[in-house]
Amino acid sequence: MLYFFSNLMIRLFLGLILSSFIVNCIAIVPFINLLYQLKFTRKKEGVKSGKKSDFDKMHDWKAGTPTGGGNLIILLTIFLYTIIALVLPKDWTENSIYPFMEEVHILLLTFISFGILGFLDDWRKFFAKPERGVIGQKFGITGKLKFFIQWGLGFLISTLIFFNLKVDFIHLPFTQVAVNLGWFFVPFAAFVIVTMSNAYNITDGLDGLSTGLALIALTAFAIISFSSLDLPLSLFLGLWIGALMAYLYFNIYPARLSLGDAGALSFGATLAVIGLLTGKIFALFFICGIFLLEMLSSFIQLVSIKLRGKKIFPMAPIHLTFQLLGWHEAKIVQRAWLAAALLAIFGLWLAF
Repeated sequence: MLYFFSNLMIRLFLGLILSSFIVNCIAIVPFINLLYQLKFTRKKEGVKSGKKSDFDKMHDWKAGTPTGGGNLIILLTIFLYTIIALVLPKDWTENSIYPFMEEVHILLLTFISFGILGFLDDWRKFFAKPERGVIGQKFGITGKLKFFIQWGLGFLISTLIFFNLKVDFIHLPFTQVAVNLGWFFVPFAAFVIVTMSNAYNITDGLDGLSTGLALIALTAFAIISFSSLDLPLSLFLGLWIGALMAYLYFNIYPARLSLGDAGALSFGATLAVIGLLTGKIFALFFICGIFLLEMLSSFIQLVSIKLRGKKIFPMAPIHLTFQLLGWHEAKIVQRAWLAAALLAIFGLWLAF
């Protein structure tokens, strides 16, 4: 019976990838045109006169590229996922390891709430009056306010996972042992969610980089979800993977569309929740290793400047250092994908 159910789950998962890919392909070109009309396009961040930063020199040619592809992915994935969740036969939903609709609600809440936060940040970047920074101008919601809201959402989602799904554990690698964290699970899970949300946002700087890394990570977690017969998660992953495949076609170098903070914050937080739902936190750290490496490089850079007054890296996050050293953007992205694939394999090895 379990083998039969698992077979049906995989077939449905593959069908949802194809369906989501087709739907997003149909919608994405009109959506790009809409972004142009709404002037949701990337701006030059350097000052009009005076010295430009190295970042502006390397990336100002991308000014005018529509930004906000994450909004379309979020909207279409939510729409399709809601339909699928409502029409599935009852005997299917009863086989889920968690209460079916409770898990659906948590996945949707994460995807939507962090997406709204990112959308508000994008909106201010495009239409609010910028503030002058140390070099160039600052756009969007202030970092402190964004960080505070992220923590609020992180604690809300973690509390729901703890109470509604009764999840308070993490699996130890190479064993069948699950460590019960009790109440400590809530702040721990909130930390993971906020960390991954910011890690994804920091990584989303080169054409195709974060999207390719996300596809690799989601494929790895799809394998984990099949092994545990987590139906709501498998369905969500199928729809999300199909949407990202359609988006990546337009996001590879040179990108015709970029993700925006709506997608970056939402996708990072949701990847964290997926890791928490599966209990495979140690696997998450490797499967999403490139995201965390990018964030760690930025953190080390900030701490070094604060404490020593010197930089560790020529630029941070680390992909900008490679770009400053003369590596072509496409080469950096492709090698990051290869490294991510190897890390994902290692993460799966830990998970099983």
